[in-house]
Amino acid sequence: MTETQKRKFYLKEYKAISHAISTYEDLNLLIGHICEGTSRTFDAKGTSIMVLDEHEKQLVTVGSWGLSDDYLRKGPITVKDRHCAFVTGTPIWVDDLQDDDRIQYPQEAKREGIRSMLSIPIKSRREVVGVLRIYFPSTSRIADEDVDSLQVLSEQFGLVLENHGLKNFLEQVKMAMDCLPRRLSGD
Repeated sequence: MTETQKRKFYLKEYKAISHAISTYEDLNLLIGHICEGTSRTFDAKGTSIMVLDEHEKQLVTVGSWGLSDDYLRKGPITVKDRHCAFVTGTPIWVDDLQDDDRIQYPQEAKREGIRSMLSIPIKSRREVVGVLRIYFPSTSRIADEDVDSLQVLSEQFGLVLENHGLKNFLEQVKMAMDCLPRRLSGD
């Protein structure tokens, strides 16, 4: 039987996380803090953030907390399934990872001590660019209001990912321009 948790994510916590997302300069540190904070807030086994590798059509873990290296290296996570949060663009709750056809690695989840999972799409504007996955040792659920808050924060984080990619691109262009001989750079 599934049990809905009491709400854990109130305005104070929401404001703090929202502020952190909009002001962090180190993307890797931000990802780590989001994963750890989410896991701790919801008494989860662990949390991961995955983004799409467009070439391979699979999700790649860019950060996690509470999960073993063995579990993280279990194999590729494909996005073909029409029931995947990445494809639907909506949160997906899986009550029992060991008994659900959508799960690619049920035995690995069992070994890791994971029973259920909430997958929240990370969007940049209207495009899904990744997922935030929260893994639980039991089948208890997160309050609907908390899921809504996580969706909004995931959208903010999606914009950070987009901006970070653009920032890296501009820095690479600047470095390339700095390497050009003065006569070619227009100076």
